[in-house]
Amino acid sequence: MSRTSFFNRRKLKTNKPEQQNQTKTTIELGKNLAENLKNIKTILGEPSDLIVRETTLGGTDKKCAIVYISGLVDQDLVNNNILKVIQSNMNEIDPNQIDVVFQEKIAITDIKKDNKFDESIDSLLSGSTIFFLDETDTVLILGTAGGEKRSIEEPQSEALIRGPREGFVESVQTNVALIRRDIKNSNLRFNYHDVGNKSKRTIVVSYIDGIVNPTIVQEVNRRVKSIDLDLVAESGFVEQWIEDSFLSPFPQMINTERPDRVASSLLQGKVGILVDGTPFALIAPTTYSETLKSLEDYYERWIVGSLIRILRYIGTFLALLLPAIYIALVSYHQGMIPTQLAFSIAAAREGVPFPSFVEAMLMIITMEILQEAGARLPKNLGQTVGIVGGLVIGDSAVSAGIVSPIMVIVVALTAISSFTNPSYSVGIGFRMLRLFFMVAAAIFGLYGIILAYIMLNIHVANLKSFGIPYSAPFAPAFVKDWKDSVIRAPITMLEKRPTYLKPEERQEKSKNEEKS
Repeated sequence: MSRTSFFNRRKLKTNKPEQQNQTKTTIELGKNLAENLKNIKTILGEPSDLIVRETTLGGTDKKCAIVYISGLVDQDLVNNNILKVIQSNMNEIDPNQIDVVFQEKIAITDIKKDNKFDESIDSLLSGSTIFFLDETDTVLILGTAGGEKRSIEEPQSEALIRGPREGFVESVQTNVALIRRDIKNSNLRFNYHDVGNKSKRTIVVSYIDGIVNPTIVQEVNRRVKSIDLDLVAESGFVEQWIEDSFLSPFPQMINTERPDRVASSLLQGKVGILVDGTPFALIAPTTYSETLKSLEDYYERWIVGSLIRILRYIGTFLALLLPAIYIALVSYHQGMIPTQLAFSIAAAREGVPFPSFVEAMLMIITMEILQEAGARLPKNLGQTVGIVGGLVIGDSAVSAGIVSPIMVIVVALTAISSFTNPSYSVGIGFRMLRLFFMVAAAIFGLYGIILAYIMLNIHVANLKSFGIPYSAPFAPAFVKDWKDSVIRAPITMLEKRPTYLKPEERQEKSKNEEKS
């Protein structure tokens, strides 16, 4: 199979050189210290947080300066290490060997020379300290990135009853360290990319060499390099740029705040994508069945995990189709409803001025507004608004005769079922598809639901995530992977990595070096 067909002939725009060159400066780094300091202030617009400390090398009359941006550096490191070394006796030191002296005397591992303003400015904006020496056209870039950072906390969007309490933070280096802590393997790899035309942002592609399919890694790196944005503010920008189909309501990558989920995915043969400035990492490729899995399924016994997973599938079915089925039965197929239930529904709908479709749309839209309002408000207040608002509006609507009590029950059950999906992105997709099924049911009844379901399955069957069928392991059928799909087999039977990922190393349990 050719690489082109493997990745479904996906075409991406490449970076435009003329756009990238807009961020480059034409000012050259010279040997005059005062001129260099003036140029760097001019390039940055003389900001108030730009700190320029001019001094002389200890024991000499050689002028030098350090430049950094306040708030982006570790101030203790600058004051207690860099300045002390500069002010120490350097009378017999060759200025061309100043980097060697810094490496020997400063507790900084990241020290490098540079003779270009562009790279120096990028490093300065990333938290580095720049050392200028008079009569020298090179600078030293000292890795002093620091400043205030959020501490490691439990992820709010993926809270588990049982499992680790650590979550990713906004620092990509901290997130890399969290993954290394979970996977102590010499084959763990991290590919760094600086992306952004106007503001550089570090994107890290992580994988385990010898396990992952190399073609997937190459494709992920290629797509990340093709990102042509002024600023990659969040991993959602990366996801939207590199996904296979931007028209699909389904996410083709999993986003997560949990290091243990990324670690387990890497051990399966997947690729993790970390973006500096956001705690949300991406996992690729993925399938639909993966979006309905939770790490808690594996932390509990297999019977409990399988039962919970089956309940998720049932909840997903109800959240997607329950309102549409109600509309179809009430509007077109009353004969399929048991007699007593049909009489109860007819009595409940007596006096309601709207057809079932309009009635359902009113309640569904109201439910969506309450969910959105609850998500944007503070956590405690949002829960109160969702519960109290739903009760008050539902009771008032029934009392006013706008909707029937049975419709309130249907919408409430739909709302509760939608919360069983562990993926927020998939939940949003189902909220859109729910309206599509409701319209189909209102026009053609159950035949419309069947037609819409066939169309949805055709779309899912044609959808790919980095060359992997989104409908795997069911279509195409990877029977060996069914033991970890709708149900979760005992952990002793999950000794093989997913076949559909085409990993280089299929055996998962026999080699202990992956976690040792």
